[in-house]
Amino acid sequence: MAEDTVITDPVTAAEDRLKTLTKVMTTKAPIAQTPKELVWTLNKSKLYRYIPVLPKEKRHPIPVLLVFALMNRPYILDLRRGHSFVEYMLNKGYDLYLLDWGAPGPEDKNLRFDDYTLDYMPRAIRKLKAISGVKEFSLLGWCIGAILTTIYAALRGDEGLRNLILLTAPLDFSNKQDLTFARWTDERYFDVDKVLATFGNMPGEMIDYGAKALKPVENYVGNYVKLWDNIDDPRMVEAWHAMNTWVTDNVPLAGGVFRQLIVDLYRDDKLMRGELVIRGERVEISRIHANLLTVIAESDHITPSCQSEPIMSKVSSADKELFRVKGGHIGIMAGSGASKHTWPHIDGWLAPRSR
Repeated sequence: MAEDTVITDPVTAAEDRLKTLTKVMTTKAPIAQTPKELVWTLNKSKLYRYIPVLPKEKRHPIPVLLVFALMNRPYILDLRRGHSFVEYMLNKGYDLYLLDWGAPGPEDKNLRFDDYTLDYMPRAIRKLKAISGVKEFSLLGWCIGAILTTIYAALRGDEGLRNLILLTAPLDFSNKQDLTFARWTDERYFDVDKVLATFGNMPGEMIDYGAKALKPVENYVGNYVKLWDNIDDPRMVEAWHAMNTWVTDNVPLAGGVFRQLIVDLYRDDKLMRGELVIRGERVEISRIHANLLTVIAESDHITPSCQSEPIMSKVSSADKELFRVKGGHIGIMAGSGASKHTWPHIDGWLAPRSR
């Protein structure tokens, strides 16, 4: 037998695997490590500015505000070192800001889209403008964050919004047959008022269960089988650990917003029909004139493409593009292929429009 041959004791190897499994199942991975500073707060919400890595003369002058969903933590955009959209964009010279909505308490149960789009966002944007010293900015909205940025762009788009990027945007709810969540929100089976009367805010655990139940075998079995099959690969384990940390870190959705989401959007499709009223103002998609990039995930079972495509024909933007990416709702921005496909395309589109 060669001298450099190493014989691994099967018992020891099994013990090591179980230790690794226990660690990633019972601990939180280090996440959101890109340096940033808190520059503004309102209620639970916080505005962060990421510390630039390039000198000012090499940075794009137009700042970018990242807006994620209300019921998930936004650090999916900065998941882990070496695989972070935030880190990537900073290295490309963007002045980057993140609006972290925080977790609503019982006292926030009446918060609505109205509050987030006409109070929180405008104030955060005014702070962004004051810090950056410029009057124009770009918005990137993902998932429900794309609903918020779309409403803002329609109501306040003339206040300096130059570029609008929508990722997996659930905007059109007319095609009920292809909407997976429509199964859970049908008024015949789901009484939204009773749920909110019981909980106040919609618990994050219930939203998470509803999403996972759409693909139960994959989420409750396949996900862990994949981990075990790759338990000897440190890189795969690190990636799984980070994603699992994010997936299990849900927050409630404010009751008022949840009711609007279910009744006004899922059931009545008021946004795309031009019937959604926000604090007395009708949201007209045709008023959006910012440069528009809409990104669709081709395998998205949370937000199928039929929800994101229709906005392209309704906006008044002269400069608009629809970009399709292979992958799922989260994978297109946080999966293994994100840094090869989605991130470079966003940068390639945004860079010439940020000068």
